[in-house]
Amino acid sequence: MLSFEIRELARRAVDVDGLLESDDPVWQAGDEKPSEPLHATGRLSVAGASRYYWSGHIDGLAHTPCRRCLADSTVRVREEVHVFFVEAGDEIGDDPDTYRLPPRAQEVDLRPAIREQWLLAAPAFVLCREDCKGLCPRCGADLNAGPCTCASEVDPRWAVLREPRGGSVER
Repeated sequence: MLSFEIRELARRAVDVDGLLESDDPVWQAGDEKPSEPLHATGRLSVAGASRYYWSGHIDGLAHTPCRRCLADSTVRVREEVHVFFVEAGDEIGDDPDTYRLPPRAQEVDLRPAIREQWLLAAPAFVLCREDCKGLCPRCGADLNAGPCTCASEVDPRWAVLREPRGGSVER
């Protein structure tokens, strides 16, 4: 569960332990979604009049192609989260780590904050392994599987660099 009644929060802080599914309506077109449900944990509590503070963690897997060889790659994303939820008009409402609640809100919904924190934490570029050799720029062969057949061909523009230099170098 990732939505909490404000009346309940007024009585006591609540423990957060829920999943944000990749098909949840909070995700927008073009979002890099996690490859499995995103696990959110932590504690949500009152932090003043009409203010609520969530301190916790998100944990999930990002499934994305390797930036060098395009092989499927999976990376675990773990991020610590500290955000405020405030009613509209609150003076800290302009802080980037603050989420506005609608007027007369009855609950605090953590899903928009979890989505945003995921998008900020998930890596844009992933390597399948640190020593990934990538693809041959000429034929597109995966160089991790071995050298390609065009690797021995030399661009004729570079042939002059292979010629022996005779004589001394003038300065």
